[in-house]
Amino acid sequence: MAGRSMISFLIGAIGAALGSYIYLTMQLDMSSGDYKNASSIYEFSVKDTHGNDVSLEKYKGKVVLVVNIASKCGLAKNNYQKLTDLKEKFGERGLTILNFPCNQFGSQMPEADGEAMVCHLRDAKADIGDVFAKINVNGDDAAPLYKYLKAKQTGTLGSGIKWNFTKFLVNKEGIPVNRYAPTTDPMDIAKDIEKLL
Repeated sequence: MAGRSMISFLIGAIGAALGSYIYLTMQLDMSSGDYKNASSIYEFSVKDTHGNDVSLEKYKGKVVLVVNIASKCGLAKNNYQKLTDLKEKFGERGLTILNFPCNQFGSQMPEADGEAMVCHLRDAKADIGDVFAKINVNGDDAAPLYKYLKAKQTGTLGSGIKWNFTKFLVNKEGIPVNRYAPTTDPMDIAKDIEKLL
């Protein structure tokens, strides 16, 4: 009888260990950005401009606007001003803007992450929201978050990001609900933001 109890115990222990392994493996896959199985942006982690890990889960319950930014782009001045205006208008009501510097389009984001990025935005008087580490938004090495956003909201000519300042609007559940072209003035998104707040 003791032998059967030991076998039952071992089988139970092995089952529990296997279940824990499968669960933890799934969690690790999601935190590293398994965009095909993700159900919201909250399942992704990114690096801030200083290299610290940030779980996007911290934005739960917020309306989020995700933007790929570039300092030397001809669209930068207007977008920086209007993103600042959006933040001032809706920030206290629950809008958060997530800015991802990207150098893929004409090498128009030469500033390095960290203090150089912070100084650039301060000099440009761009109080545009949270700023993250420089990423790629297209190609095999695109950030998993951007792979997810592009899969959920394709553009007019396919899923690829066409240029700097492409914008994704995400609802309070972390689901991308709209995508806007680089030339879309951020203030033209205000009515869509208002509906989600």
